[in-house]
Amino acid sequence: MYRLRRLTIWFLLYYLSSFSVCALSQPIRNQFTSRVDIRLLDATNNRPTPTRVRLTQNGHVVAKWPEEAVAVMYGLWDHEDGYAFQPDSSFYVAGRFRLALPPGTYQLSLSKGPEYLRQQHTLVVSAGKALQKTYRLTRWIHMVAKGWYSTDGHIHLRRSPRENPLIMTWLQAEDVHVGALLRMGDFWETYYPQYAYGQKGTYQQGKYLLTAGQEDPRTPELGHAFALGANDRVRSRDRYYYFDDVFDKIHQLSGLVGYAHQAQTFHGYRGLTLDGLRGKVDAFELLQFCVDAHPLHSEHYYHLLDLGIPLTATAGSDFPWCGQDHGHGPPERTSRIGNARFYVYLGQDSLSLLNWRKAILAGHTFVSSGPILDLRVNNTLPGDRIDIKQGANLTITVQAYGHADQVPLDTLELVSHGQVIGRVMARQTGQSAQHLSLTMTLPSVDRGRWIAARCTAGPSQAAHTTPVYVTVDGGGFHNPETAGRYLDLSEQYLQEIEREIGRPNPAVEQQAWKYADGLRMRIAEARNIIDEMRKKLQ
Repeated sequence: MYRLRRLTIWFLLYYLSSFSVCALSQPIRNQFTSRVDIRLLDATNNRPTPTRVRLTQNGHVVAKWPEEAVAVMYGLWDHEDGYAFQPDSSFYVAGRFRLALPPGTYQLSLSKGPEYLRQQHTLVVSAGKALQKTYRLTRWIHMVAKGWYSTDGHIHLRRSPRENPLIMTWLQAEDVHVGALLRMGDFWETYYPQYAYGQKGTYQQGKYLLTAGQEDPRTPELGHAFALGANDRVRSRDRYYYFDDVFDKIHQLSGLVGYAHQAQTFHGYRGLTLDGLRGKVDAFELLQFCVDAHPLHSEHYYHLLDLGIPLTATAGSDFPWCGQDHGHGPPERTSRIGNARFYVYLGQDSLSLLNWRKAILAGHTFVSSGPILDLRVNNTLPGDRIDIKQGANLTITVQAYGHADQVPLDTLELVSHGQVIGRVMARQTGQSAQHLSLTMTLPSVDRGRWIAARCTAGPSQAAHTTPVYVTVDGGGFHNPETAGRYLDLSEQYLQEIEREIGRPNPAVEQQAWKYADGLRMRIAEARNIIDEMRKKLQ
């Protein structure tokens, strides 16, 4: 009985002491933290809007995300490298977030893609005092109102139906209207699975849309290929280096195919040449931050264009692999959805998978990491084909739009057959960092040509259109002055493939030599086309 009384008294004293500590500690804790409540509205309609947020103190990221942060697992090779925080320690919210913060001075950065103005704010948090702020995100341009829909054509995120609204919030926070989520593959495995393709794999909220595609096949010898808009995925494990097998099936499934990374990395120019000469390729990823700090590399694009082979210009972030971030201070090498994008012209048509796919196939695109371009040749759009009579005139107008602080335009150029035929700069009279304009007439046109516009702005900001293809009396648009050189270069690239497959390679990731017979057959087809082009184009 004595021991029982002692235990009872001990537990009672422990309970009372614990209660006292809890009762006292709560007011003490509140004394040193304050509730911060931030509302984020779109200035156009005064409604809550998804936003990218970064919170720092004295240059250091606040290592705490709010409950409202929209979290999706992401990472290289489909690993869980990230969740609520983005690579630069930003996070996405759907229009509001709340945090308990110690007193002090904080820096709040807000952004919503390149069409909105970035904002920097100072938050002064006082001990025990709630802080409520409302900020409005303001556009400097509204491309959807002009019929142009931004697209990130190269995103790697695994997706089930449950993730659709979460990923959609990420896209809306970057003002990306179409996000193409690509299942990635290599010789051994696939990554970033998608639950469905085509219309079944489409998720849409108003003027924002998610769709599924693939970056597969991917090889170090022939490059990386992508497919958009197809009604199903295609993978040929036993014929992996025969890219055209996949391309043909993607076309049968109403999709389009192209080469990624500007054909610069992983020897993509070899595959582009092999398949492009044979008419298998629809598109070219012209703008991306995977090669270096400048996103625009046009060498291999102009190669095929000058040979009279049309290619639609696309772009994509390759999140979470590649990136250049201009959202906060000096550019940082960090991946960010929508940092490289392409705009697709739908005009008065509503956004749908079918209309979007049809517009890309028509070439109605321009790529951008900031500047906006509007090119018209005889009042036609990029991607259009116009045939004129010999000696007729061409009227060309191009406008570039930017923002003096965020997208300060520098140079606008008209390019035909790889040569600059017109140029204006912001420092010239009548031009500015916000608007560059160029109008010119090409008189007495006697042969076909492709005509495109390109623009540069602040650090790592550039844009480029798909060309308008001009033919004369039903001829072609190739460049006879460079055709010989580009055909020689094509032969050089085919020889590089031949050297790759000429002997066994001990590197386990390089398997092209195992497909030597089939690749030699395809090289022979490409050589026959080169021979025909030499007779026809020069």
